[in-house]
Order: sequence, then C-alpha cells, then structure tokens
Amino acid sequence: MSPLYSDVHRQSIENPEEFWGALAENLHWYKPWNKVLDDSNPPFYRWFAGGVTNTCYNALDRHVDEGRGNQMAVIYDSPVTGTIEKFTFREFRDKVALFAGALQARGVRKGDRIIIYMPMIPEALVAMLACARLGAIHSVVFGGFASHELAVRIDDCKPKVIVSASCGIEHGKIIDYKRLLDFAIELAHFKPEICIIHQREQLKAELNEERDLTWKQALLGVAPAQCTPVESTDPLYILYTSGTTGQPKGIVRDNGGHMVAMKWTMESVYNVKPGEVFWAASDVGWVVGHSYIVYAPLLHGCTTIVFEGKPVGTPDPGTFWRIISEHDVSVMFTAPTAFRAIKKEDPEGNYIRRYNFSKFRTLFLAGERADPDTVRWAEKQLKVPVIDHWWQTETGWAIAANCQGIEPGPVKYGSASKAVPGYDVKVVNEALEELPHGTMGDIVVKLPLPPGTMTTLWRADIRFVESYMKNFPGYYQTSDAGYIDEDGYIYIMSRTDDIINVAGHRLSTGAIEAELCEHPDVAESAVIGVHDDLKGEVPLGFLVLKSGVDTPPEMIVKHVIEYVRENIGPVASFKQAIIVMRLPKTRSGKILRATMRKIANSEAYTIPPTIDDPAILDEIKEALQTIGYAKTS
Repeated sequence: MSPLYSDVHRQSIENPEEFWGALAENLHWYKPWNKVLDDSNPPFYRWFAGGVTNTCYNALDRHVDEGRGNQMAVIYDSPVTGTIEKFTFREFRDKVALFAGALQARGVRKGDRIIIYMPMIPEALVAMLACARLGAIHSVVFGGFASHELAVRIDDCKPKVIVSASCGIEHGKIIDYKRLLDFAIELAHFKPEICIIHQREQLKAELNEERDLTWKQALLGVAPAQCTPVESTDPLYILYTSGTTGQPKGIVRDNGGHMVAMKWTMESVYNVKPGEVFWAASDVGWVVGHSYIVYAPLLHGCTTIVFEGKPVGTPDPGTFWRIISEHDVSVMFTAPTAFRAIKKEDPEGNYIRRYNFSKFRTLFLAGERADPDTVRWAEKQLKVPVIDHWWQTETGWAIAANCQGIEPGPVKYGSASKAVPGYDVKVVNEALEELPHGTMGDIVVKLPLPPGTMTTLWRADIRFVESYMKNFPGYYQTSDAGYIDEDGYIYIMSRTDDIINVAGHRLSTGAIEAELCEHPDVAESAVIGVHDDLKGEVPLGFLVLKSGVDTPPEMIVKHVIEYVRENIGPVASFKQAIIVMRLPKTRSGKILRATMRKIANSEAYTIPPTIDDPAILDEIKEALQTIGYAKTS
C-alpha cells in the first residue's frame, strides 16, 4: 500500500535529514556524507556535506554496471531534419566518456566552466554529461540566443571552452550559430581558449584556426575519461535566468542534493518506472531541459527523448502524437503554451485520433499557468490525467504538484495542487503574516529549501540573499502571487509584478485570463494592466482565436467582457479586449506581459533577449493603437 501524501509531506518537513538521507542511499557515493543537512550558515544550506559522488556515473555508468547497459537511454527525434537516432545506456556512456576525454586532453579540470550553446541534438546532452563526468561546471545557453546576451554570460562565468554547433533550425530557417558565437566572443571581455564546433550538414561553419576545432577533430586520438569524484556540494551547473537589473542571475546547482531530488521526483511526482519512456518537450537551454530531458530521466534509468521541432508546423499539429505513439511514451511534460498552439490549429483533435496511445498515461504541464480550458481540452482529447504543476528555474523541480507516485488526488482546475514533499509553502502579506485560506498574497517557502534547489548565485552571494531572502526573512520569496484553499491546494494567479491594482482592488491577471479562455472561440489570452486616470489601472485583454472561427470579432469581445463581469464582478472594470493573431512569448513559452504593458502605456522598453519572434511586438503595438494605446511621441 502506497504511503499517504500527508504522511510523506509531514516527514519531509519535520525530519528532513531522515527523509532525504534514506533516499540518497539509492545512488552511488564514493564516500558517504558527514551530515545530510549542513545548516551552519543560513541561507547557504548544504546538502550531503562531506559526501563524494559523480552525477554522470549515477546517470550512465551505474546502469551499465548494474546490467542494464542495453536499455535505450536517449531517443533523438528531429522532424526538422527527418532524423531519428537511438542510443543505449552503454552507447551513450561511451560517447560521453570519449567527449570528456577530448575536454580533458584540452586541459579541462574539475571546477572549470564550459559554455554549451547548441540546438536540440544528442551532442548537447553529451557535452553536459561530459562536463559532469569531469567535475567541470556547464552553463548551457539557449541555442540561437542573441550575441550580446551570450557575451554577458561569457564574461560572468569565464568559460575555458565553449561547445557549439554550426547551426540550428527554427521555423524552417537555418540559424547560423557560429556567426552569433563569433560576435559574442568579439563583444566579451573574457575570451575562451577553445571552441569545439559540431558541424551539421545543413550549414558548415568557418573556423578560426587558432581557436576552433570541429567535434570530430576534438575526438581524434583521445582516450575515454573516467569519472572524477566530486564533493556533493561542488557545483554541477550554472543556469542563467533573467534579472530585473538587466544582469542575468547565474543559478548554481550542486551535485549530490540535485541527483537525489531528481531521481526521487521521477518516481514520486511523475510515477515513472526505470525502463519507461519519459518525454519533456522542452529545450536543454531551459531548466526543464536540464532537469527532465537530461538528469532526472537518466538518473532514474528511464529513456529520454531529445526533440528538435515545434508542437505545430513541424510538419503539423500531430507531431506530439506521432512521437508519443512511435516511441511508446508513458509520461509527457510540456508547457501549456504548446497545447494552446495545438488547440488553435486542431481544435477538434482530428490529428490525435490518427495515433495509438496505448502506453501513454499522464500529461504534466508547467512553465506558465495552465488555464482550465486548455486542461479540460487536453483531458477530453487524450483521455488521460492532465496535471498542472508549479516550479521555477531557481527550484529545479516542482514546488506544487499532484504527486502521482505518492497519492494521486483530485484535479482542481486552475490549481497546481499541493506542496510537494520538501516544500513548506505559505501565503503571507508584506508583514510576513500568514493569510487565511482563499486570500491572495505573496507565496513563500520556509527555509531550508529541499535538495536540488539553487544553492546561491554564481559569484553573487549578496545578490542571492537580496533577490530571494531579504523581503521575507527565513523564507524564500517566489515572486508569485496566489492563495491556498481549505484542502491545501495552491493557486498561482500571477507573478507579483503582474497584479493589477484597480482603484485599490488587487486583481490577478490569471483569474481574468481563465475567464477569457472559457469562450469557445478563444484559443489563448493574455491580460495586462493599462494606465487609467481615474482608477490607476484597468485590465486589457488580448485574444487569439482558434482556426476557422467565423463569429464576428465584436461579438466575441462583447461575450468575454460579459464573462468577466459575471464571474469576477464589476470591480474588475474589464471593458476592453482586442483580437490579435498571436502573442509575444519567450522561446520557452512564457507570455511577455511586462513588455506588452510597457508598449500599451507608451513607455520605453527593450526587446527581451528571450523573445521567440520580435516582429510580434510591432503587431501588438499596431493592434493597441487601434483602441487608443501605444501612442507614439
């Protein structure tokens, strides 16, 4: 009989050392830890202090040594190149060991930083795990990221080596990664010693003979590298997330605590067994890719999928369903925005019915709030549980989820379910007073955070404290706003800076967006606060319609305004909505509400470096100008 959620959660909070210490026994350690939790220097908590391990050994070699080397480890599926490749744990271990040998031959040692700037190809995973094998610290930068942003990261982490590819493929276009990389190095004050470039057939890069090697050249004559034992508390990777000052924040993840948490979540949160196929449809440039394309599935002995494509247009809205069917996927994890894109192109789910889903049992959504309409659509079409869960780059894994491997609970639309074991979540006001059930406030997590979460910011301990710990002493500030209901279900309504203050009433953009998406013709929506002389701010809605809709636009706008008035009330002052072709988003699917708000209010703004297509901002500006916003000076 599986343990009850309440018992597991209570134990994780009341006896964290006993709870996590037992779980750590499931992994390989060269030397056991002296202390499960070193809390001698809060808020800089250290998990499994004194322990010595290697993350790559636990993700690859351990499975080979335990007799499962012939099981599939990685499936590469690239509809943009028409390629499918499969690698067993033994094959992938050998590829990683050889590339680690190539890095080692170029002087890479424990603690050196390596930037990885690659598309979604197997070599990206090879490079990450090769770093882990040597105890080098990888910093993956999303492939195709702007040169200026890459240069900032080069200067911050000072990589000895940069590993890249000649190109990526986005929206049917070839993106010249090498040109972007060369310009970034030119801009950066710090210069890497070596660049290793994986030459792709679609575009051959020109090399700098004094600095650059091809991937094949790097492998010539090198011996496979053995795993380097590292301290549990040594950094595994740096992952940059955007900072409010314009200087990105380098989230630091450790080795020991990270691998313990990653393996445990596969079983407890996602209910996946070793040997099953797990697919996180994301990118290794984001935290989801780090945690659930690379480390968690491989640490748990699952098969992971590397997908180079998009949910629609590569070639059609059936791509996800083909992959699930063809590769026997058991559990999938993606962003709600991917499903909204599919729903827009194929609202009746016609493509879904072309494929066999016999092995598929659960869909998880995260990355942005999953609106109830999208969740219900996915449930109806896929006929499996659809689980929204909530986490952040900083935490590396779910803060709130309906833990399928512990005790699955009922789904409540609009909620990310309950706090995951390890997290003591509260909703508080600015005075750090806990608020009653159903009252919206700041969501915070009592320290210490569990293993696998960030340990600090790279070379910025003071900024770490000021960014996350200063405003609510003893707690981690999530910067998300929401409430907890009487059953302990957490509702994430918006980022704290997305709260709209209408004549003194604090309103959540997420609550209004959920009402807009209830309209049968609306595929996706966004709400921002715009300036109002009388009320300070009022909400403005953006609607993206489903394909083939023939209802008059003014009728749709009239209906959604009525929905909000009926279900949220006149206090929302929701009186304006416009229909647009698409919404501006980051490459990971987050809607750029803050930028939209600045455009609407005629404020100066910079184009976010993470934006998927900058041209959308001009479309938004033109649409806003038709109703009197985004005035040009």
